[in-house]
Amino acid sequence: MSQRFQVILKSGTVVNQDGEGVRDIGITDGRIVEIGNLGAASAAEIIDCKGLHVLPGVIDTQVHFREPGLTHKEDLESGSRSAVMGGVTAVFEMPNTNPLTVTEEAFTAKVAAGRHRMHCDFAFFIGGTRENVDQLPVLERAEGCAGVKVFVGSSTGSLLVEDDDSLRRIFQVIRRRAAFHAEDEYRLNERKDLRVENDPRSHPVWRDEEAALRATQRLVNLAHETGKRIHVLHISTKQEIVYLRDHKDVATVEATPHHLTLAAPECYERLGTYAQMNPPVRSADHRDVIWWGVDQGIVDILGSDHAPHTAEEKAKTYPGSPSGMTGVQTLVPIMLDHVNAGRLSLQRFVDLTSAGPARIYNIARKGRIAAGYDADLTIVDLKRSETITNKWVASKAGWTPYDGLRVTGWPVGTFVRGQRVMWQGELLTPATGEPVQFMETLKA
Repeated sequence: MSQRFQVILKSGTVVNQDGEGVRDIGITDGRIVEIGNLGAASAAEIIDCKGLHVLPGVIDTQVHFREPGLTHKEDLESGSRSAVMGGVTAVFEMPNTNPLTVTEEAFTAKVAAGRHRMHCDFAFFIGGTRENVDQLPVLERAEGCAGVKVFVGSSTGSLLVEDDDSLRRIFQVIRRRAAFHAEDEYRLNERKDLRVENDPRSHPVWRDEEAALRATQRLVNLAHETGKRIHVLHISTKQEIVYLRDHKDVATVEATPHHLTLAAPECYERLGTYAQMNPPVRSADHRDVIWWGVDQGIVDILGSDHAPHTAEEKAKTYPGSPSGMTGVQTLVPIMLDHVNAGRLSLQRFVDLTSAGPARIYNIARKGRIAAGYDADLTIVDLKRSETITNKWVASKAGWTPYDGLRVTGWPVGTFVRGQRVMWQGELLTPATGEPVQFMETLKA
């Protein structure tokens, strides 16, 4: 008697922990049941993936979807729609909303707002503050919580814990790995007069590499002192890469596509404030060493730091313009273009976007194409050449810094727990997003 599955993905090149090869994938009840030659099996739906690469679902561990409070820029539905249109199957969303996601009530409301309204699976960070430090041991174990996020330097929003004493209190009470925006607030304040009116090229002069390195060094010292784990977000400097190479016992590292793709001053001269981010895009020598960090395995994961603002907001005169750019939908095509250019292997891309996030955050049943795992799959055409355009971007913001860029390598399918959510540029199924589960917070 032949096997029967609900869905079979046929003849795709599966990229997995044991390499890559042409295989079929049998899916039932949202899970991968079998991988191999399923020619004798039957299914309610058989999808021909010949000539395509089937990757473990891409997990973007840093997005800002602006809900609640700033939903004219983005909301959980539109941001997650942008995610799945770009091949992303799960996102970790940040707490600098209005009101801030720093209480049990706010966190629970956010999970409820995302469930079956977001198109991909999701987790939310709880913001760490001086005021909620005593509640963090409970809050970091809530359903759908990716962990604690702390801003050591001020960015978009009002979350800020800049002093070591307050940071130490947070470190002492948490158990899970915490994520940090590492820019030294004291140095940022000292250097504010270096901002030049109407010249975004002065942004990386103000928020210089020393501000980033100081904050990262302080965090590593606190992690050693308290015996805790840290994750340093959006690395932007060569100095941090070299420093963190020697502190992998406590620190994991995220890089972003924009810090690996853009470079100053060209990006500011071409894009103006649309290239303005925190921490800033810097000169090519920093970009080159971040790539070296990818090659050496110092960088653990990629996160888009999708941080949308409207075109009207971004058009304000610097420094009155907000920092942030869209990125969740362009993560896959931008990085596949780097794969095609020979800057990294497809297997390393998979490690940075699925296996890496699963390892760092102890995600349950995601991050691999393996029997028993969720059928989260990103299906790509490595040979397909497309031009990224503002019109293609599904974010409410409606723009991308990569508008007009031709890339090779394109997401053609997004499967979330066995549901074909996106296929060939079309959204096919209603939103079914559920909270990501973590092995550190599973209920007995």
